Amino acid sequence: MEADHSLLNLIKELYPICRSITGEGVRETLRIIQKRIPLEKYEVPSGTKVFDWTVPLEWNVSDAYVMDRAGKRVIDFQSHNLHLMSYSAPVRRRMSLEELRPHLFSLPAHPEWIPYRTSYYKENWGFCIRHADFEQLSDEEYEVVIDSTLQAGSLTYGESYLPGEVSDEVLVSCHVCHPSLCNDNLSGISVAVRLAETMAARSRRYSYRFLFIPGTIGSITWLAQNEQVVPRIRHGLVITGVGDAGSVTYKKSRQDNAEIDRAMAHVLRHSGEAHTIIDFFPYGYDERQYCSPGFNLPVGCFMRTPHGQYSEYHSSADDMDLIRSESLAQSYVHCLEVFELLEGNRVYLNQSPKCEPQLGRRGLYRAVAGQQENQSRELALLWVLNMSDGRHALLDIADRADLPFGQIQSAAEALVEAGLLKEHRRPENA
Repeated sequence: MEADHSLLNLIKELYPICRSITGEGVRETLRIIQKRIPLEKYEVPSGTKVFDWTVPLEWNVSDAYVMDRAGKRVIDFQSHNLHLMSYSAPVRRRMSLEELRPHLFSLPAHPEWIPYRTSYYKENWGFCIRHADFEQLSDEEYEVVIDSTLQAGSLTYGESYLPGEVSDEVLVSCHVCHPSLCNDNLSGISVAVRLAETMAARSRRYSYRFLFIPGTIGSITWLAQNEQVVPRIRHGLVITGVGDAGSVTYKKSRQDNAEIDRAMAHVLRHSGEAHTIIDFFPYGYDERQYCSPGFNLPVGCFMRTPHGQYSEYHSSADDMDLIRSESLAQSYVHCLEVFELLEGNRVYLNQSPKCEPQLGRRGLYRAVAGQQENQSRELALLWVLNMSDGRHALLDIADRADLPFGQIQSAAEALVEAGLLKEHRRPENA
């Protein structure tokens, strides 16, 4: 796959920003995204009840450090924002190493990496440090400063809505709450932005809704604030961790066999590339909120190496060196192919169902595009005619025939032009 450097460039631009589930870092991120796609920003006040949760106080930080007696910052938020545990309460005091030690986090197995830690819903504070630096700390008094605020504000999220011919929607969701972590989830943001750019420039049957939200509390908040929209969601993807060198992993929706699940399985199977499809489980990213039993939306999760299964996960090693332009480009293409399949997955009715119509005199073999052998093209035509009974969509036919969706779609288009097929609305109980 040819590298797409524009996908990588957006990650580079977003990488330095200190993000959390609320605060100016999220707003800055959305402003950058807004330069590329139309984006509405929403502010939900702290204290707002969203089902069993409450929108938390807004957190912002301007500086944080641990300074030794010589005036050296042995831990410095300004050098890397992962040094500060996200949502750390303000602190300004002197303390011994013994007092400080319970508030320090490191990775002994990876002594040169800084871990990523949070304390969103329990007031606390802490610093993350390279283990190699931790071992060099002397038993002395340190000045500890966290110049942060936890106060009434709001949770911010962004939404890009692209209306289509119908109000039925395709939902794309990615989280914008992580600080300087590239694969988790600047890669998902970058691919989602590119998909929004592409779909905005095309005619669309479906409407598309792209959400850029804080993880967990963001999807809960969006669902609580937009229950009237939920019935319109027909397909959905959470996109995350799509920039590493691993092969694609797709986590199915709770429905297990939703159209989005079958579409993704079809695209990946016919890509010829290594991939893994896993069943839904109630842990992971925001798919677990969209797939909660009260909503049970057809939303799967598209990723490469699953979270926690690569050593760089939630550490400073999740940097620009981890990201592959080719992986980003390939992830974008797979998701776009799924959207194209959903757009083209129509139901047709054979207009000459009694025996096979004579196809040769209609020139249909020549009318079907592609480089397949004549026999394969003929087979696609016959499969479409045979199964276009008003109950089977083109994806059903492609899977039954074990042929790429594009070939089945091309055959259907040729048959429509010849007057042998007519689009048919799928029965509600089908």
